Amino acid sequence: MTGYLPVVGAAMSITEYDQHRDWILEKQRDLELQDFITADVLNGNWEHLAEEVLAKLDGYTGRLGIHGPFWNLDISAADPEIRQIVQKRLDQGLDVCRKLKATHMVVHSPYTTWDQHNLDQYDQGHSFKLQCIQENLGAVVAKAEDIGCTLMIENIEDVDPSIRVELVKSFNSNAIAVSLDTGHAYYAHGSTGAPPVDYYVKAAGPLLQHVHLQDADGYADRHWAIGDGTLQWPALFNALQKYTNHPRLILELANNANLPKSMRYLSEQGLAQ
Repeated sequence: MTGYLPVVGAAMSITEYDQHRDWILEKQRDLELQDFITADVLNGNWEHLAEEVLAKLDGYTGRLGIHGPFWNLDISAADPEIRQIVQKRLDQGLDVCRKLKATHMVVHSPYTTWDQHNLDQYDQGHSFKLQCIQENLGAVVAKAEDIGCTLMIENIEDVDPSIRVELVKSFNSNAIAVSLDTGHAYYAHGSTGAPPVDYYVKAAGPLLQHVHLQDADGYADRHWAIGDGTLQWPALFNALQKYTNHPRLILELANNANLPKSMRYLSEQGLAQ
């Protein structure tokens, strides 16, 4: 494979950072922190944790982001009381981003397998769901704009690669973009009839700004080391080569002890560095 050789980063907790610090700083790799996901942390003394993070990240100048809160948070919620919780958690996540000067926050897509098979049977099925998303995220996107952060909308059950693209376009804002999780897309391809993973890249095009890299078997959300599954990595990276926006490429593994193994595979295949 020829052309631009992307630099790969990783997702981890700050407690793992010391172990991988030299590798991260070597190329100022993209870094995504996983410490600010739960309600316990966000409702607690997260500012103290953020100060610890900033101290540990002294010398890091790469692109920093966080995985936003997601447990039980449906960004298409119609119930006004549930919306209050969804908006509160995402607002708290952006407070963390402002403190850390993080420039991305991952948010989970609300589109389910049920949606894929049922929204079209209702005259206003798609438009009502999109309206709910816009009402839930309107103030969140505005705040993200103010602090220079981008909401990365990650596929979870999404069968249609274009559905999050339309979601992102509907906001007409640089503060919201498309994220791709390779293992989620591969699960959807193998188990729910979605197209291959590289099609998700092509559907998003330049709106794709963030990718979680994980290997899998097409049956479940494995988060295996790259090369341990059956995902077609050359097809994915060839699709990425067609665009010049250079999305954040972030290894999101179940066990970060497998980061070196994953990088060896990507390097030996001439896909990334």
